[in-house]
Amino acid sequence: MISTDVREVAVRSIGLMARGTLAEFAEVVHPDAVNREAASEPPACRGRGPAAFHATAEWMRGIFDDLAWEVHEAVVDGDLVAVHTTMSGRQTGVFVGYGADGRPAQAFPARGRSFATTQTHWLRVRDGKVVEHWANRDDLGTSQQLGWTPPSPAYLVRVLLATRKARRG
Repeated sequence: MISTDVREVAVRSIGLMARGTLAEFAEVVHPDAVNREAASEPPACRGRGPAAFHATAEWMRGIFDDLAWEVHEAVVDGDLVAVHTTMSGRQTGVFVGYGADGRPAQAFPARGRSFATTQTHWLRVRDGKVVEHWANRDDLGTSQQLGWTPPSPAYLVRVLLATRKARRG
């Protein structure tokens, strides 16, 4: 596979997060692929392969409307691709972060605010499919734009109530 193909697979996998189907994920994600970012995501996202990557996409789509990634650059070094993006969307659902035990750790109620922050995604591509993903994100910038940080006293109460509700199931 030439580097252009590796780049195209990596960039396509990022774009699928916003609107891709499970069948489309299966075209670009290897059955044994691992997403290193899934450690703080729901249990369904923590597996391997297209279904786990699609579960991450579905989780994010349930939180953010108008979800999109604008790709700025993609650099290839052998089987590794670094993709510099801006992720944007509007929070309309509760964002629940998960602990190592797979249980809800913190919940941030929607405030209807939009955000746009940069990220760099690292993808290893082998045999024409993504086999590994991890990312560096501006989570502080995202949380500030969404109004999570610093929390107002009223929003802090909403966070506590949403976290309790998420933990109850």
